[in-house]
Amino acid sequence: MILLIKFWLVAACCYLPGCSPAPEETTSVEQPAEATGTEIRWDGYGVPHVYGDSAESVFYGFGWAQAESQGDIILRLYGQARAKGAEYWGADYESTDKWLIANGVPERGEKWYQAQEPDFKANLDAFAQGINDYAEAHPEKLDQDVLKVLPVTGTDVVTHAHRLMNFIYVANESKIIGDRAPPVKNGSNTYAVMPSKSKSGNTLLLQNPHLPWASGFFTYYESHLTGPGFEMYGATQVGLPVIRFAFNQNMGISNTVNGMLGATSYLLTLKDDGYVYDGQTLPFETETRHYKVLQEDGSVEEKTLELRQSVHGPVFVRDDGVTIALRVAGLDRPFMLQQYYDMLQAKDFDEFQTIMKRLQIPTFNITYADKAGNIEYLDNGILPKRKQGDLDFWQGLVPGDSSEYLWTEVHTYEELPKVINPDSGFVQNANDPPWLATYPVVYKPEDFPAYVAPKGPMSFRAQGAVKRMAESGKLSFAEFEEMKTSTYSLMAERLLDELLTEARKSDDPEIQQAVTLFENWDKTFSEDSRAGYLFEEWAAQFSGPRPRFSSEANYVEGWSMDKPLSTPYGIKDPAQAVVMLKTAVENTKAKYGRIDPVFGEISRFRILDKDVAGHGGYGNLGAFNVITWVDPDEDGIREPYHGETWISMIEFSTPVKAKGLMAYGNSRQKGSEHYSDQLELLKNEQYRPFLLLRDEIEKNTVNTEHIDGNFDKN
Repeated sequence: MILLIKFWLVAACCYLPGCSPAPEETTSVEQPAEATGTEIRWDGYGVPHVYGDSAESVFYGFGWAQAESQGDIILRLYGQARAKGAEYWGADYESTDKWLIANGVPERGEKWYQAQEPDFKANLDAFAQGINDYAEAHPEKLDQDVLKVLPVTGTDVVTHAHRLMNFIYVANESKIIGDRAPPVKNGSNTYAVMPSKSKSGNTLLLQNPHLPWASGFFTYYESHLTGPGFEMYGATQVGLPVIRFAFNQNMGISNTVNGMLGATSYLLTLKDDGYVYDGQTLPFETETRHYKVLQEDGSVEEKTLELRQSVHGPVFVRDDGVTIALRVAGLDRPFMLQQYYDMLQAKDFDEFQTIMKRLQIPTFNITYADKAGNIEYLDNGILPKRKQGDLDFWQGLVPGDSSEYLWTEVHTYEELPKVINPDSGFVQNANDPPWLATYPVVYKPEDFPAYVAPKGPMSFRAQGAVKRMAESGKLSFAEFEEMKTSTYSLMAERLLDELLTEARKSDDPEIQQAVTLFENWDKTFSEDSRAGYLFEEWAAQFSGPRPRFSSEANYVEGWSMDKPLSTPYGIKDPAQAVVMLKTAVENTKAKYGRIDPVFGEISRFRILDKDVAGHGGYGNLGAFNVITWVDPDEDGIREPYHGETWISMIEFSTPVKAKGLMAYGNSRQKGSEHYSDQLELLKNEQYRPFLLLRDEIEKNTVNTEHIDGNFDKN
């Protein structure tokens, strides 16, 4: 393999209009005639602007850039996707290896890679080669423990994406067979606004996923890719060769988690050495597999894994001893990455819809907006077509002894909930079910099978998203940005007056102190709030523990589709609610010695040595600017578990105007200056203008790499 590099090193430049880089210091190596050129211009926040004279050269540069910014994570994820995590790093990865082997992920990843169209397969190969070539050129910048994964291939790229989408999002190991609850629903916000609701007459789009801040397969990476006939700016999860939250000068897309039920757990009735099915006892298909586990002394132990298969799918014994078979939709659809890539090259809305009809992406709501004024919300996913049963039935253990419940087909694009160019002028999703994608509603749950999505409840965050949009007039870009930053508690708006009316009757001085505190509260979880934490403690008593606050037992009326933006409401037992307030006061004093700790003093945006005041609240208290906080440490300080990550607000003007940030920085490599360099911006709700045009990028370039890769196959 040939690797030739030309570096332009430019002195650090401020990230402001008119700031010019220092003179370039140049070293160069003569380029062979067969090499394809790639240019990466790095801006002051570690965002790579990748240019190439072919799609392959752009993908190559994207792989190089990801390795430079996120290489340790990517190589570890690719090693896990091979089901060799235990072989590389020890017993902590053994359960994941067994899960992926039993579900056939490595073998299917290879088949999916081979099924790709030649041009796109070449792009995947180029992306992998970019990772390899960076590692070859800079092995000292990577954790030595992950170098054993090298070299990576296009198969690794596809297999990682397959694992992420089908066996983390759709069929999560802990949810299917583990004794732990599934992870927090890693939510997102999105808005799309038509020109009719925009003061400028331009379409608006918000991209705002909420995912864990810890490094791993949910980590996001910001990039700008430009090649012949295409451009993509946005963020994607590390290790993916395509940008999922993306836009260009013509259109953009966003994603939100929808929890579409693409997997089924079948309860097997065991008999003799087989299982009962349609009145007969069928034998399992069996296979013996082997995997390796690295031992503490450096030796490698080979272990045996006995696999069983029923007509439904692979068979597992859950942690509670129940034997199930797992059936996952979409395992015959290998073109998810290609679809994401093609979506961002659609020339118009009709072409975009044609691409969406492929239904290769197994889950996620997808929201679309374009310069022509079109918007769409789609409850996207590969949804099995079931003969009967509601969502509760199919989320549970489905009888596996009858072919009556064995699904074999999936719903088409036309059969999924969607909203296109509504009269309201907007679509939204805040991880709520698809029924209020716009308001007034344009369809009802009864228009679709009962297993498509739950009827509710709708979180306070989701209700606030709809209310803010439905009740606003035409929006300026500044107002759009202001809506994004809201930490206002709709739950407090709905309940606080009633709580205070009852609490004022109390002769307890601490209750009266709480009353005074709440009377002066603006109902936000801002950094200077002195009542936000106390309300959070009360809400945990009233509506159930963090992070969900999901119980409706103490409301007069729970959420209903008939009154979707005004329920739940009312305190069923006001006197008991005051008792809960007393408990909240005691809990807060036990932690902080007072009932009014300053929110930003106890809630911190903290990464490594960067530590700034935080803000943001839990979604089901109503905050649109979401942060889910971990439990306080021994000093009473808590920091984000998940929430604000990638934030992008786009106006499809000419040229496009966009701003946002990557909350935790754009690199997870040790020693990187971009590990936490945007926390101050997050604290101040200060969003960077994205550098989209070449002259802007050149003015703000701090380092340029010219990288020439030979794309001949190994």
